[in-house]
Amino acid sequence: MSLETNKTERFEEQGDHHEFSQLLYPIREDAFEKSDEEKMTEIAFHFQKIMETLGLDLTSDSLEGTPYRFAKMYVKELFAGLNPINKPSVSIFSNSYNYSRLLIERNISFTSFCEHHFLPMIGKVHVAYQSTGKIIGLSKINRIVRYYASRPQVQERLTEQIAEELKEVLSTKDVIIYVEARHLCVSLRGVKDPTSDTITTSYSGIFNSVKEREEFFKLVK
Repeated sequence: MSLETNKTERFEEQGDHHEFSQLLYPIREDAFEKSDEEKMTEIAFHFQKIMETLGLDLTSDSLEGTPYRFAKMYVKELFAGLNPINKPSVSIFSNSYNYSRLLIERNISFTSFCEHHFLPMIGKVHVAYQSTGKIIGLSKINRIVRYYASRPQVQERLTEQIAEELKEVLSTKDVIIYVEARHLCVSLRGVKDPTSDTITTSYSGIFNSVKEREEFFKLVK
């Protein structure tokens, strides 16, 4: 068996197992040397070549603008979370009401893209924390979720990145994250199972207690 065949089989196995290797995002140091416009020009060029290789006629009115639209969608929308300049600013307030129970925001919708096959994973995030003196604007939780989702991802990393961001901005370890998502790389290819969901969690602080976790799960469900 050739080295190239072994390499191909390893890539396939990693993708099917949705292998998760690291929390820090695997991005190159030179990732932001090119402007968005330069990136879009290069992506459009290469995607045009992919379309031509597939045998598509790009002189068609409906197809001629597709490489540009594809490139703009990747850089400006779907993967905007790759660029730290798009990280949302977070408003933190003092807990002047002395609210001491769980604050839960559930059913935060997100769409991300599996980094193994660049197919969507669509789901919801449920978040809770107990304030130790700081609270966050509710819409900012949604923005944090969408920022980390707007990049090629694996669900495990996405879950941990949201948790770590909230722990940092709130200066507390009392954070729990529950993510449920449907992966189109599972439903459209490979095993082709359209009904399975993937669930991941991250918790620390008071949520290491089974009692606290059960209260959270009861409330979000």
